[in-house]
Amino acid sequence: MTSRRWIVVAAAFLAAPVLAGCGAGFDATTNKPYAPNEAQALIENGAYGTRGIQIPQAFILGPDSGAQLAWRGSAPIYLNILNTAGAPDTLEAVSAGAMGTVKVAAPIQLPSHQLVNTGKPTPQIMLEAIPKSLRGGESIKLDLQFANAGIVSLNVPVVTRSREFKDYPPAPNAPAAPTPTPTPSAPASEEAH
Repeated sequence: MTSRRWIVVAAAFLAAPVLAGCGAGFDATTNKPYAPNEAQALIENGAYGTRGIQIPQAFILGPDSGAQLAWRGSAPIYLNILNTAGAPDTLEAVSAGAMGTVKVAAPIQLPSHQLVNTGKPTPQIMLEAIPKSLRGGESIKLDLQFANAGIVSLNVPVVTRSREFKDYPPAPNAPAAPTPTPTPSAPASEEAH
């Protein structure tokens, strides 16, 4: 191969990543905050959080992959909340509109600059009396009522118990996984025929 061909091949090889980056445009995903998995993050006006409340992860734990949560069933709501305000805050209540009632075990204290997980070791927030079956992939609008920050609204996805969510305990009232039953085999005398 001549030196000119090598130069052309090398230039094309080096230009490919630059041209691919240009193809993404000015609105490329890398220019905006995003959630690293299918859970939701609170993003308002291109920035994480609002009024001193950041929610880097929010999801409703749905059924096992391929199953569904039963009508009138319940599902735990998992929120990671960071209060970036100078004063402590409290998550007092959560509502889901027509998608069921939300039970908060007790007001959730949010110390300043400390990440609080509402689901570990056990879920503190439950979506109950769900008016339709859920399979995962749906989103439910939640209104979170904080003592100081006021109402913060967030569309929260229902995720299936798979991949990074597989180790979470199943939702209450979720159908149990089917237990394999042995198939009776024919007696040895019949198999010989």
